[in-house]
Amino acid sequence: MKPVAVTRAAEALSMLYLASERRHAFPLVVTDVHMPDMDGFGLAERIKESPQLAGATILMLTSGGQPGDAARCHELGVSAYLTKPVRPGELRAAVETALAGVWPRAKFHPHAVTAAPLGQPAGEVAHKGAVLRILLTEDHIVNQRVALHILESQGHSVVVANNGREALAAVAERTFDLVLMDVQMPEMDGLEATAAIRERERGTARRLPIIAMTAHARKEDRDRCLAAGMDDYISKPIRAAKLLELVEKLCGQPAGSLDPGDEI
Repeated sequence: MKPVAVTRAAEALSMLYLASERRHAFPLVVTDVHMPDMDGFGLAERIKESPQLAGATILMLTSGGQPGDAARCHELGVSAYLTKPVRPGELRAAVETALAGVWPRAKFHPHAVTAAPLGQPAGEVAHKGAVLRILLTEDHIVNQRVALHILESQGHSVVVANNGREALAAVAERTFDLVLMDVQMPEMDGLEATAAIRERERGTARRLPIIAMTAHARKEDRDRCLAAGMDDYISKPIRAAKLLELVEKLCGQPAGSLDPGDEI
């Protein structure tokens, strides 16, 4: 790719019009939501309103999503909405998908939802070997890094939430194939967050698979997790082989190859 960087929406519009007049229109616009003078939604609206620019694909980046952002993205034709910091693999997957125009299709799985662009119906799970979009909800930085290593080494796209509140916001704005949910976290714990997710799903055909992660391995702890609406349970320290086994069980993903001794 040959990127051109600007710092304001007005500069972006000038560059887009100039490129169009020279018959070298930009096929992709990656814009931040929060910018001076005109925000990313304003820029997307201007692009949509202009017949000269309307063919550009738009990806939106934000440091903090707000209620209603997903609806605005859908209304303005924004192809993807990513929360910063954006990992290279996540950005690349979003770019490839947006420019391809479709997400990979696979057979229906009744207990999972597929990663899909904003506005596309969910209801299918990624086929074996495909990228899963996984929400990792964990407040411990070391645990985050090790879990990211295990999942990203299998090619999955991972978004990190530091507590239950962040997890709820992420699930409201995006579609995930799976959630790894730590049980003990500040602000909102995993049990509360899971109960809130299940309440949102009430009356729909959707059920987002959720795996509990906790340092407690007693039967009563497992029962509490299942009672809260979690689909399965893994105790810490988390071994890579066990984690990937659960991913395969819930999402139909092959376990791949990792050192069985890898653990959080």
